[in-house]
Amino acid sequence: MNAQVLDLGLVEYQAALDLQTELRDRRLAGHVPDTLILLEHPPVITLGRSGNMDNVLVPESELTRRGIQFFHSNRGGDVTYHGPGQIVGYPIMDLTHHGTDLREHLWKLEEVLIRALDTLSVLGTRREGNTGVWIGENKIASIGIHVKRWVTTHGFALNVCPNMEHLSLIHHCGITDAPMTSVQKVLSRPVALPEVRLALVQAFSQVFNLTLVNYPNPSPALP
Repeated sequence: MNAQVLDLGLVEYQAALDLQTELRDRRLAGHVPDTLILLEHPPVITLGRSGNMDNVLVPESELTRRGIQFFHSNRGGDVTYHGPGQIVGYPIMDLTHHGTDLREHLWKLEEVLIRALDTLSVLGTRREGNTGVWIGENKIASIGIHVKRWVTTHGFALNVCPNMEHLSLIHHCGITDAPMTSVQKVLSRPVALPEVRLALVQAFSQVFNLTLVNYPNPSPALP
């Protein structure tokens, strides 16, 4: 099955939400194939449907002072951070073609991240009872999705070389005993973002058995 990749660079969070909604509706109508959006966001903290504001460790006024936006999100999960140096993946997928088992879908997203990390010589693992990918006791990637009529939005966030100070402002996904880490921190060397994006695309293609065509911007999908 063919799918497309939109590699968009730095995109404001609201603009990415709007694009996901547009592509989801077009996927539901059968006008576009499955799509993997890869991008980075300016600094933003998002609170999921089951989120608890107690997991945001500073007042919203302090977030504003630091140039960090705040959004309530319709994805699953608690609170998470996005920012430059973190690769965010939004798969817009019709699960009727991939199996409508949401636990299996989340497992596959974890598998994409684990395989991509493996190509970078980083050993990612699962943690029983918690969605995401871990390096020992530290979390390196978060996952949260939303599903409408079996078409997914939202997705995963992989810490490559983000601002670690920003990451310390929240209890990611409501977990208080697992500090965040990054690929750069684990390897103790700079990491090229294009290298990680390529690893993610290849792993995504393998795990979901898709032939991916790369588009540099959404215009081919949004005529």
